[in-house]
Amino acid sequence: MPTRIRLQRKGKKGRPYYHIVVADQRAPRDGKYIEQIGAYDPNQNPAFVEINSEKALDWMQKGAQPSDTCRAILSYKGLVFKNHLLNGVKKNAFTQEEADRRFDIWMNEKNAKVEAKRSKLGAAADTELRTRIADETKKAQDMAAKLSAKLAEASAAAAAAAAPVVEAAVEVAPEAPAEAAPEAPAAE
Repeated sequence: MPTRIRLQRKGKKGRPYYHIVVADQRAPRDGKYIEQIGAYDPNQNPAFVEINSEKALDWMQKGAQPSDTCRAILSYKGLVFKNHLLNGVKKNAFTQEEADRRFDIWMNEKNAKVEAKRSKLGAAADTELRTRIADETKKAQDMAAKLSAKLAEASAAAAAAAAPVVEAAVEVAPEAPAEAAPEAPAAE
């Protein structure tokens, strides 16, 4: 029975996540599988990969062939390289200690790259947030300045409209006493 290490799709439309499974090559994609060895979520950046390395190495040593995507995932986690080193130890090309040393060096470099990417993404997100806040603050200040100018213009227009009424009231006021009650005749 030829076995494959491949992905089994889960999740909803547009938001997939995958189980990494060992299955018979002839089984349908989301059908029956022999063993689940991990999970993969491409919706995160960097992608979330959780895999049981002992089981994956065991299946690769038994001859299970990974699909193209699973080969990339296993390579990302270092399992393809570790399998290569274990095959070198079986052929007496080098010792187990040398294989472990080489794998540790590779893993340290890989972890440094992943952490650099995470910090770069975090810094980019922080910079984008600060830029967005500055743009929104500037836009709010511009709108407030326009509103202040409009209110000042409206109050000036209201003051100008009220000024003639006050002047008219002042002009009417002096005439009013002249038209006041006529003088009463003198009493005899």
